[in-house]
Amino acid sequence: MAAQALEQPPFTSRVVKAMRSLYPEELADRSWDNVGLLLDNIKPSTGDVKTVVLVTNDLTIRVAEEAIRKKASVIVSYHPFLFRPLKSVSLKDPHQRILLQLAQHNIAVYSPHTAVDAAPGGMNDWLADLIARDQNASSARTVVQPIEPSSLPAGLSVEGDAGYGRLVTLAEPVSLEQLVQTYAAGLGGLRYLSVARPRGRASAGGHVVRTVAVCAGSGYDVLRNCDADVLVTGEVSHHSALKAVIEGRCVVTAFHSNSERRYLHDVLAPRLKALLREHIPAAEVLVSEEDEDPFEVWDVGNGAGSAV
Repeated sequence: MAAQALEQPPFTSRVVKAMRSLYPEELADRSWDNVGLLLDNIKPSTGDVKTVVLVTNDLTIRVAEEAIRKKASVIVSYHPFLFRPLKSVSLKDPHQRILLQLAQHNIAVYSPHTAVDAAPGGMNDWLADLIARDQNASSARTVVQPIEPSSLPAGLSVEGDAGYGRLVTLAEPVSLEQLVQTYAAGLGGLRYLSVARPRGRASAGGHVVRTVAVCAGSGYDVLRNCDADVLVTGEVSHHSALKAVIEGRCVVTAFHSNSERRYLHDVLAPRLKALLREHIPAAEVLVSEEDEDPFEVWDVGNGAGSAV
């Protein structure tokens, strides 16, 4: 007897199409990245499919359970939750447990990752714009350009330049202190950022910044050869930060996913919702309330176990 043919639910197809139009998968670095539809719906489409998308930075067990509670039929997870081929599927592995849990509840997962990083209007353009937008009131214009340019797919016309990282040449110089305050506010009102800087000046206000190189996540490999006064990213290794300081540059880090999460809330989710509602007026795009960076900064002088 022939196996029953299963069709992807129309809503899932619409979500995938919308994400690919916003962030073409061809821009992703497939030499290591795993982008696209990582988990399809396993049950045939029915009339009671909920047109709900849950957007998250990381797909954890808590986020998966949130998606089930909120009756999402698709999760858009910026970071892929599957990187390596599976030889077995077991509840002992947390990622495989998520896979089984979501399949049981007929929830699909799409991951755009580095396609979002490289796309015009994507995450790195947003990071660049956090410092650039206030500058453009000047008669001179702040210039933003990709550090590692990428070619757009044939036939795709998108306003702006594609590529990894962004180099921002400021219209007017700013102090390092002002730059740090701008990023702390723009990344969601963060209270703490890590800063590495040459110690030859009295204060952060003594560092004059004319160029800024930005790359979300673990961006040092993109930024390391960029001739910029300040490197802004999510995380940098100890030795990479030392090298940058020896070269006279400053490094600002916010923790890996703190450099990414606010973009999902402020830009990706609203853009995806607008595209979906052109075809499905009832579509909802929710941003996860359970998603958070795994690291906390503890003020141990304020009592062990208290996070700030």
